[in-house]
Amino acid sequence: MSEMKVTELFGSMVFNEDVMKQRLSGQCYKEWKKCVTDGTPLELSTAHEIANAMKDWALEKGATHYTHWFQPMTGVTAEKHDSFITPDGDTGRVLMQFSGKELVRGEPDASSFPSGGLRATFEARGYTAWDPKAFAFIKDGSLCIPTIFCSYSGQALDKKTPLLRSMDEISRQAVRIMKLFGNGGSNVKRVISQVGPEQEYFLIDKSVCERREDLLLTGRTLFGAKSPKSQELEDHYFGTIKPRVAEYMKDLEHELWKLGILAKTKHNEVAPAQHELAPIYTDANTACDHNQLTMEIMKNVAAKHGMVCLLHEKPFAGVNGSGKHDNWSLSTDTGLNLFKPGSTPSQNARFLLFLAAFLKGVDEYQELLRCTVAVPGNDHRLGAQEAPPAIISVFLGDELTAVVDSIVNGTEYVEQGKRFLSIGVDSLPSIPQDNTDRNRTSPLAFTGNKFEFRMLGSSQSITGPNIALNTIMAEELEQFADILEKAEDFSAALHDLIRNTFREHKRIIFNGNGYEQAWVEEAERRGLSNLTCTADALKVYLQPKHIELFRKHGVFTEEELTARNEIHLENYCQVVGIEARTMVDMVRRDIFPAVSGYSAQVAGTIAGKRAVIADLDCSAEEKLLRRLSSLSAEMMKQCEALEAALAAPYGDNAYEAAHYCRYTIFEIMGSLRSAVDELETITAGDWWPYPSYAELLFSVK
Repeated sequence: MSEMKVTELFGSMVFNEDVMKQRLSGQCYKEWKKCVTDGTPLELSTAHEIANAMKDWALEKGATHYTHWFQPMTGVTAEKHDSFITPDGDTGRVLMQFSGKELVRGEPDASSFPSGGLRATFEARGYTAWDPKAFAFIKDGSLCIPTIFCSYSGQALDKKTPLLRSMDEISRQAVRIMKLFGNGGSNVKRVISQVGPEQEYFLIDKSVCERREDLLLTGRTLFGAKSPKSQELEDHYFGTIKPRVAEYMKDLEHELWKLGILAKTKHNEVAPAQHELAPIYTDANTACDHNQLTMEIMKNVAAKHGMVCLLHEKPFAGVNGSGKHDNWSLSTDTGLNLFKPGSTPSQNARFLLFLAAFLKGVDEYQELLRCTVAVPGNDHRLGAQEAPPAIISVFLGDELTAVVDSIVNGTEYVEQGKRFLSIGVDSLPSIPQDNTDRNRTSPLAFTGNKFEFRMLGSSQSITGPNIALNTIMAEELEQFADILEKAEDFSAALHDLIRNTFREHKRIIFNGNGYEQAWVEEAERRGLSNLTCTADALKVYLQPKHIELFRKHGVFTEEELTARNEIHLENYCQVVGIEARTMVDMVRRDIFPAVSGYSAQVAGTIAGKRAVIADLDCSAEEKLLRRLSSLSAEMMKQCEALEAALAAPYGDNAYEAAHYCRYTIFEIMGSLRSAVDELETITAGDWWPYPSYAELLFSVK
């Protein structure tokens, strides 16, 4: 595809600003623009004009339906499609109509979406409301209108609403800080949280996947002996992309580009059959919408190529799992990246103030950030020598850490000559963007002009972590603004604030190897939290300071936050339960009969040999039969224990249920898997009922 064709393709299925300029009247466009930039409400007449233009454009593109596209608390998107067709009573024909009222508001049934107790099941009414900051797009013949989703009483039932709230709040507080610095800061009207999520995934052949009940029902392999070859040779990472995968990636990019999704980088990841797609940085609202679309389209395009796209965090034991690195930063509407070190005193001071706010926020709300990545699949990744540990820390690199140390200690900073760092008075050194090596073990790493939050699971929505980052930063900037706005001597107050903040929160900085046990011990000495699993993490989700943080900044009410915690706990228990029941089903229906049949064959071989020669040495077969029988007995023992655990009461509340799932059911699942995986290694291949890891990981040629 030529460059010209790519430029024509990009955004061709999006009702974007360029299309709006062409199709809307000048006044209507101005009203929409004012709504987006200033938050002013749209008049119904304006909505009617936009709706009519949307409809005409969509019809020209071949669309026949429209839908309010929203993100309920399921982690995936939802849509209910209505046609543009309206009957013409006079002629018996149909008209194609779409009104401003239909654009602005919809009414889907809210009873079957998770609400965490915000509403009773019999209360069906819910509303979707157009998000005018997000562009409509065409997908599968329908005009998709990005919307929020709320209950009859106005409570948020989705992930987009609190994200928008958090973006407004971080903007409000950051603008206060910008105005204090002058030098163009007074011209800043809005600060935008920006995000770039790197998406990791696996591709396996569809025909092989369909023979695995666990992959079909849970998205991961519940059993599977290690392949003779996996990632030991490190020959897959950044290696030559296989032709079949290359065709998939090409089609995927084209589909994403049509929707204006800035897919930029593609490559093989560490594990066999593992790959990564990275977009270009954009505002958090757009980034979250685009990531949800990306995950959906990745699966759809894979199916067209006879493959299955696996987004589970750990589809295969013993090889690297998949994460989603969330690159987060703040930029002004005038084009300044607030986490980019500057070369002038004011720029340096501003950067260090925002850095201090970030470090303070991460330190004070480390457990909240851990909660945002507490999804079942992540329990198999975090701390597993392939992903960051469950301990939250920040990597700054040697040079920037040295700057922090010099400020805290009031000492000279050595870099191309000695400089005494007095904030806002003497010029700080110009810190290179790539000032140090990257640290792949860090949960939160500074990478030159942004922070890379590396703990996210590949399957999860990125809204939760970014809501937390936005709100935490808003809180710290508000505290800083309250101090600095009252200061008689701004430079002195700024210096003291940055220095004291660095001193009080330096414990959160760690540049070493997060995989080592020594760091676990050191983190404990520093007083850092180590919540190793989802069940433990969610216990601290509703800490009073977390509730107050979100309530104060208007992001979540206490009821909304409590509901989300209930949903997370329930989802964890449901996922573990589905996996456990799938294990039982696989063992009883397929694995036990297969092993029994093979054992009978081995026994028959022994009997047959001895029928011919009574004293024939059958020690090898006897040893195999004994091991098969012993492991079979252990397998069925653990299978029965798992069935009993599933049938027993889980506890009196959601926390007890999650704890029971993690520390009772999950542990039995591990014991059952251990027996089955060993059985796979000694059972003849033509008897084993499921494709092996070798078949799965190397199924795509």
